[in-house]
Amino acid sequence: MPSHNLYALFRNAFGKHLERTAIQTDDGARYSFADLDQQSARMACWLESLGVAPGERVVVQVEKSVPALIFYLACLRAGVVYVPLNTAYQAAELSYFLESAEPRLFVVDPAKAQALGELAARLNVPHVATLGADGQGTLIDAAQSQGTDHAIRDVPADAVAAILYTSGTTGRSKGAQLTHRNLSSNAQTLHALWGWEPGDVLIHALPIFHVHGLFVAVHCALLNASTMLWMSKFKPQQALEWFAQATVFMGVPTLYVRLLQEAALTPERCAHMRLFISGSAPLLVDTFREWQERTGHTILERYGMSETSMLTSNPYHEADGPRIAGTVGRPLPGVELRCMNQEQHPCAVGEVGGIEVRGPNVFPGYWRMPEATAKEFTSDGWFRTGDVGQVDANGYVTIVGRSKDLIITGGYNVYPAEVESYLNEIDGVVESAVIGCPHRDFGEGVVAVVVPQPGARLNAEHLIEAVKAQIAGFKVPKRLFFVKELPRNVMGKVQKKALRETYAHIFDGQ
Repeated sequence: MPSHNLYALFRNAFGKHLERTAIQTDDGARYSFADLDQQSARMACWLESLGVAPGERVVVQVEKSVPALIFYLACLRAGVVYVPLNTAYQAAELSYFLESAEPRLFVVDPAKAQALGELAARLNVPHVATLGADGQGTLIDAAQSQGTDHAIRDVPADAVAAILYTSGTTGRSKGAQLTHRNLSSNAQTLHALWGWEPGDVLIHALPIFHVHGLFVAVHCALLNASTMLWMSKFKPQQALEWFAQATVFMGVPTLYVRLLQEAALTPERCAHMRLFISGSAPLLVDTFREWQERTGHTILERYGMSETSMLTSNPYHEADGPRIAGTVGRPLPGVELRCMNQEQHPCAVGEVGGIEVRGPNVFPGYWRMPEATAKEFTSDGWFRTGDVGQVDANGYVTIVGRSKDLIITGGYNVYPAEVESYLNEIDGVVESAVIGCPHRDFGEGVVAVVVPQPGARLNAEHLIEAVKAQIAGFKVPKRLFFVKELPRNVMGKVQKKALRETYAHIFDGQ
């Protein structure tokens, strides 16, 4: 009977290609699939020597490196729950995560070892190890003393493989539990849907504490026994050089914007590439179109989240339909998606509503938060994503925004993405963010924050008038501000909570 362990799925895929290069780094180092297998075995043996049992948690906050990825594989094969944390989190946030996860082991950057070691001691974390961006640390030293004879733990399909803590923009961060079944089903679906082929080479330019970089990119490559060209940090010039030997690139919109700033980005430079994928944040229509014009390639945009991995994708094969700018495509095979109105009735075609999903990739619930889990699932088993969107007659999904970003002004609903789409079409506008701020008369007033193109002479009143001619009056921004750039998280998502805090008092006294 086959093992349900996700690592066993990968091992079966690359087991016939152990001498093939699995990872080539930007500094020239090479790791074969045999290296990944043997080094992850040593690390798994070390975990077991510490007494870390299947189902127990290991919290990791380290810089991106190949050994850090191998340690993730070691946790999988040992049946240990992997809990990656954003490297930007500070002590107060880390204290919460450690108290919540109750890990047996905390892996940290050597430069932070003393302070985080003291924090771990206060919170009764039994073990602390270090792992640096250079791949060195006490974890590596300890693992080298172990053998490579490690039997992959057979775990139930519904055993938790990883816990991803949400960003916590609306309250306490919640730990989304992802099972071996969740992750394996999503990997196999994406591998088939995106047409992975023998000889495909992936440029890995993303962080590995997030769904996109750790699960989507890495899992697809491992399942295809593909070489990964590995960037510790994104460098546009390096990506352009690698296009000649790679076939697949996955990035957030920010990476595509940075590549478009390079004069060397041409159709000839991209001739060897098969597929460009974008996700984790909305891709501007202008970026989508400019990429087509500059490279001859059409970006494939998809949609997912921490609790579900990937949910939808624009088509890969032309026969399945076009890739449409501004949409995230259709639900993946095996994934059901519906939009529900405020009365919890299904939306008509094109009607905006709350997006709900179910499928083998959808997580079973939040770590030790039964109330939050119950709140986010319907009585018939659908997960409320918190996103607002619509589905057209061809089944394509368009994300309108987050439900928490919905603006209610004078009793009317305003979806920020709609207003942003009109602002972004105005000459001289790079991008915009629309938010609601407290207003004495209307409850919330619509506010726009706009990034102008360098050298553009834009006038706030003129922009407001331009929008007023196209949409209902209650949707028109009452105030508009210009900024050099919008606040974003590491994956490129605009942080509207930060904007709401910045402009919270602009209507005071009105």
